[in-house]
Amino acid sequence: MASLTPIAQSMSVFKNPELSKPGFSFFSTFSPSNPLFLRAKIGNFRMPMYRKAPATANSTVVMATTAAEKQKKRYPGEAKGFVEEMRFVAMKLHTKEQAKEGEKETKSPEEQSVKKWEPTIEGYLRFLVDSKLVYDTLEGIIDNATFPSYAEFKNTGLERSEKLAKDLEWFKEQGYEIPEPSAPGKTYAEYLKELAEKDPQAFICHFYNTYFAHSAGGRMIGRKVAEKILDNKELEFYKWDGDLSELLQNVREKLNKVAEEWTREEKNHCLEETEKSFKHSGEILRLILS
Repeated sequence: MASLTPIAQSMSVFKNPELSKPGFSFFSTFSPSNPLFLRAKIGNFRMPMYRKAPATANSTVVMATTAAEKQKKRYPGEAKGFVEEMRFVAMKLHTKEQAKEGEKETKSPEEQSVKKWEPTIEGYLRFLVDSKLVYDTLEGIIDNATFPSYAEFKNTGLERSEKLAKDLEWFKEQGYEIPEPSAPGKTYAEYLKELAEKDPQAFICHFYNTYFAHSAGGRMIGRKVAEKILDNKELEFYKWDGDLSELLQNVREKLNKVAEEWTREEKNHCLEETEKSFKHSGEILRLILS
């Protein structure tokens, strides 16, 4: 704002003592003959306009802060870290039979309660073979670390490929023929390779959902299937070396650390990939009932 120049005290209109107080001034272009001014009451001129500037600036800051707070509320779980955001989105894609937080309608057999399943040894073997192909792919990608962030997830203790190899060897010893990987497993493995090369946020979504789902719902499925067709034998697929809760917590921390480097748009892109992760894993899970 241009500097304010006091109006000469000799002007007749300023002979009024109220207007002669120190510090009272107007722009030099002011004309005392202006009829709009003559109608105004002298008592209205109590504070120069430039005194209001700080209040306006504060209001802008408050408005910006409020907008930012509203924006944050759009992402459930964000305050606890990005893993909680991923967990929230994943749980919504479960059915009510699968999880209390589930919102999806039950449409296919594998989405029903495991208690209603009628698995077969042959179908379960197809499931294990395709699962091994997926874990082989995930763990190979992590070992090669196309992106530096992938290296964070080497040797986490959650790896399943070697455990599955032992299980398949056990089935072979029991006289069962081990099938070749089928379309669901091969399709998913190829998709993971493509993502790993060009889309790290989407790949991390699949990494998280594959390992964490197996450590929770996957274990329950393993127990129920073992009750029905394996005389309660616990496969190596459902065993971990070390305390599982500690292993999971370690990976959560690593995932949150990696996601701290992402923009909000990249985080949202990762969350949007959850549905595709469920689609591919669901197709492999369905093999148990084939």
